[in-house]
Amino acid sequence: MILLPVCRAFLFHIRDVLLSRRSALPVISLLPVLVISGCGSTSIKGPDYLTQTPALDIGEFFDGSVKAWGIVQNRKGKVVQRFTATIEGTRTGDTLVLDETFEYGFGEGPATRVWELNRLSNGQWSGSANDVFSEASGAEYGNAFNWRYQMDLPRGDSGRTVRVWFDDWIWAMDEDTVVNRSYIKKFGITFAEVTLFMRKQ
Repeated sequence: MILLPVCRAFLFHIRDVLLSRRSALPVISLLPVLVISGCGSTSIKGPDYLTQTPALDIGEFFDGSVKAWGIVQNRKGKVVQRFTATIEGTRTGDTLVLDETFEYGFGEGPATRVWELNRLSNGQWSGSANDVFSEASGAEYGNAFNWRYQMDLPRGDSGRTVRVWFDDWIWAMDEDTVVNRSYIKKFGITFAEVTLFMRKQ
């Protein structure tokens, strides 16, 4: 969810698969493959978790210090990044600010990120961060929380970027622990997955 580092190996993978200029196939020939692959992608339904416990309140869980441990896997399942993160959350009314600091055991990514989340009158959430395109949106579903946003990721060292979707799901294990699964997508295809364990300190 909140703390997705940018994975360099993932970026090169997107470049090679979708943006390679050396490909002899016209783009139109890839459309059937993209449609079929998109239909087979992960589809998690929030209402399935409305009655499950313990209930997850994002504003409450991230108010304070949280420690996280995570890995990033490419589409073949290979671990291309390992990291830990410290999240310092400050809640003021319906606004939650998350100051994240990352350390990498393997792979590269941003050192910090600051999120500002706001609980809306309908109970859902909106949010923004310095490297997130447009506005992020989130919704609580009992035991689960879904967070979606777009991000422009750099294409290696070229100075160019590619826009991808992040579809994050968090489930509460107990009052102090959550599990986060994130799916990074382009054209509806999942190219990388992030697994996080987060615990209140």
